[in-house]
This record gives sequence, structure tokens and C-alpha cells, in this order.
Amino acid sequence: MAGGKPLQEKIFMSGASRTTGPVHRIDAVGLTCPMPVLMTRKALRGLPSGAILEVRATDPLARIDIPHFCTEYGHTFLEASESDGILTFRLRKGG
Repeated sequence: MAGGKPLQEKIFMSGASRTTGPVHRIDAVGLTCPMPVLMTRKALRGLPSGAILEVRATDPLARIDIPHFCTEYGHTFLEASESDGILTFRLRKGG
């Protein structure tokens, strides 16, 4: 629970990505370590190999944790960006 409210995982899917197929999104904005990585792991479990996942987070540790998670579990870290304090990561699910 964060701020007295139950955590609600938000998974979004949008149109085609620049790489292949739809982009799946999770919103971990406002959550702290380890929640962004745990949400990422859970979201990837339900996606097929090669799927693109975009993770939005505000926790500064996500800059380290998300790429490390990808390396450790065989996923491809595609890119990271930051805008208005929101970190955005894109990764491709490994096989």
C-alpha cells in the first residue's frame, strides 16, 4: 500500500511500435524500489517472446535496476529517456 491506497498495476497497450508489433506499457510512477522491477517482471511473464514493454517510473534506482534486470533475465534493454522527472524504459522480452 502506498499512501494508504492499494497499489493498482496499470498495464496499457498502444499501437505499433517503431520496432515490431504493439507496445505494452506499465506505469510505476510514484513507486519505489523494488516495485518498478517487480511490475516489469510480472508484465513480461504474460507477454510473448519479442514483445516490447515500456516502463514509466520516477524512482531514480530504476535507472540501474531495469537494465540490470534485463541483463540477468535475458531481455533486451532498448532505450531509456527522461522527461519532466519521469523515466521511460523500453525493452524486448527474451526468448
